[in-house]
Amino acid sequence: MSAVEVGQEAVELSVVIPCLNEAETIGICLDKINRVFAEHGIRGEAVVGDNGSTDGSIEIAREKGARVINVTQKGYGNALRGGIAAARAPYIIMGDADDSYDFLEIPKFLKQLRAGHQFVYGCRLPTGGGTVMPGAMPWSHRHIGNPLFSLLARLWFHAPIHDVYCGMRGFRKDAYEELNQQCTGMEFATEMVIKSSLFRRDIVEVPITLHPDGRKSRKPHLRTMRDGWRTLRFFLLYSPRWLFLLPGLVLGLVGFVIALLGGFKASIGNAVLGVHSLTAGLLMAYIGLQTVFFGVIAKTFATNESLSPADALLKRLQKFVTLEKGILLSVAAILGGVALFAIVLALWWQSGFGPLDYAQTLRLVVPGTFLIATGWQTLFFAFTVSLLSIRRR
Repeated sequence: MSAVEVGQEAVELSVVIPCLNEAETIGICLDKINRVFAEHGIRGEAVVGDNGSTDGSIEIAREKGARVINVTQKGYGNALRGGIAAARAPYIIMGDADDSYDFLEIPKFLKQLRAGHQFVYGCRLPTGGGTVMPGAMPWSHRHIGNPLFSLLARLWFHAPIHDVYCGMRGFRKDAYEELNQQCTGMEFATEMVIKSSLFRRDIVEVPITLHPDGRKSRKPHLRTMRDGWRTLRFFLLYSPRWLFLLPGLVLGLVGFVIALLGGFKASIGNAVLGVHSLTAGLLMAYIGLQTVFFGVIAKTFATNESLSPADALLKRLQKFVTLEKGILLSVAAILGGVALFAIVLALWWQSGFGPLDYAQTLRLVVPGTFLIATGWQTLFFAFTVSLLSIRRR
């Protein structure tokens, strides 16, 4: 990738820093960036995405030669988005303004970008070769939160990383723009990891060192429980398979097995399964099926909005389960339920509309109710998926 011409100078690298009242440390960060540019002969620029600083950060940044981009929309993600949009170079490296990331390590990232990688993620944790200096990261973040979410990122999204929260990273600007990121807050960095992995971009990880926060006058922006929940919520929303499909399938299959055992009065040890097991099992099966339907709807929406790529399972499902097949299946289920109710009505008529044998009739009424409810739900599920699948410009 070639550098971009800016006047008479070709800029190869833009270093983007989000900023909100970072007067204590932003000058230190920019000094390191300028030093790297000079010592390694890098044609680069520093871009500060300022989110409304009032402590002199803007003036310091300009004195150090940085371009300051005023970003009125609040949020960590917005500050970065504004800075990245204004960046002039094809290669971008981002990092925080608190001096916890050592910008003298920029050459590590640039080397990988020059080698052709699209996304270069830093790793501070020893599992990925990184180093955490004493006092740089809370114990719970280092040994519980970050490793756990990094593991989930590898399992759920096949992200080849060990430090999902690392805020120092490099990427090609064109590759970043293809992701069409939407998050405006702290989830911005997590969204980048997930989407670059889902869309199978060329990713590599480099070890870096995390230093203690250089700010003394105020606490870091991160809040352990709040940001941990926000990350888990974001992971779940971006993974319909783990949020909907797998739990729904497991619940549905278990419920169906219990319903069969109850319907046939099976015994397990001294326990005899009857109509109560049949009812509970079909309820579980119904909830499981409904959860799977929500998963298919969520995946279809995410694919259409380019939040995630379509997978092979969804494509096969869309070809097999058409609107017409869904209508026929739902009508068959509803008619089957009505037929079971008709049998119960006939039994009631034969008894002269007197009391019924509940142990016998509930084995018909409960499945009949299940079939009618499932058929009705399947009908509108088929229409909803068909509506979401309409091709749009």
